[in-house]
Amino acid sequence: MLTSAFDFDLPVELIAQHPVVPRDQSRLMVLDRVQGTIRHHLFTDLPELLAPEDVLVRNRSRVVPARLLGLREETGGAWEGLFLRLLADGCWEVLATTRGKPSLGELVDVNGLKLRLEAKGVDGHWTVRPISDETMPVLLERCGQIPLPPYIRKGREQPEDRLRYQTVYAVEPGSVAAPTAGLHFTNRIFDRLNQRGITWVDAVLHVGLGTFRPIKVDQIDDHVLHEEWASLSPQAVATIRQRREAGGRVVAVGTTSTRTLETAAAASGELEAFEGPTALYLKPGHDFRAVDALITNFHLPKSSLLVLVAALAGYDLMRSAYVEAIARKYRFYSYGDAMLIL
Repeated sequence: MLTSAFDFDLPVELIAQHPVVPRDQSRLMVLDRVQGTIRHHLFTDLPELLAPEDVLVRNRSRVVPARLLGLREETGGAWEGLFLRLLADGCWEVLATTRGKPSLGELVDVNGLKLRLEAKGVDGHWTVRPISDETMPVLLERCGQIPLPPYIRKGREQPEDRLRYQTVYAVEPGSVAAPTAGLHFTNRIFDRLNQRGITWVDAVLHVGLGTFRPIKVDQIDDHVLHEEWASLSPQAVATIRQRREAGGRVVAVGTTSTRTLETAAAASGELEAFEGPTALYLKPGHDFRAVDALITNFHLPKSSLLVLVAALAGYDLMRSAYVEAIARKYRFYSYGDAMLIL
């Protein structure tokens, strides 16, 4: 398929700049794949839209304050980095921008944290060593900022973002962007799901930059996803199997949970426990083995996330849903409204 088939024009005023308060008051568009219908709800309706036998799969990855704003000690020039991952030797891989040409061994000051530039990679990637005995999560929490996407206030953090750009169940630090479908959930929603007999399990996929990188080639098949680390426990697999055997559906909370589940089922065709890297790219024509339904946000044009939605919902229904979302002024992207594909 042509990448242009996944392009659309979005009025800038529909890009949500702040989250809804409270977070479960987002709107919820419901797509029925069998009937080919589109309905409109609030996210608080979710428990009644699911069946008691269903099981939700959440991504419990936590966003780290990965945006690093600092000054080069040699020149005083501004330096900005985005933490990408912790390396085996304790160094960090970062994506950095600065004026001039920093030298290897140069120090950068990020709110009192010294970073030594150890090695230069390609496309702005650097290896840096923190001059500290503290752990990566502690250092980032104290010195970093929440890495908001550029379409939200040009990436500028406000105090609310420390709380609201995390799901209420985020526990394992490692993502540089939020698994945004989960941002709509509250403890009140989980209480009502539990009362209806609906259960949930946790997976992990640490979200990297590649998830949101736009497709820049003409054909979607030529796009390549970067690897991200994911895991699904044996206990989670057992619960999912029990629910499916009882006639329940597997409802993935977000595209990250979807990719984790489909990765875990890719080797044998049956869902199995999994831990390791995944670069699974879900496109129209994919045979979904582990996911029956999906909760997701409204995504960027020409993105792999939009391609994934089309793979599950069907291309025509996806396009109709996005046309209707724009006409009805749904809120888009990370802090925007939600979609449930059944």
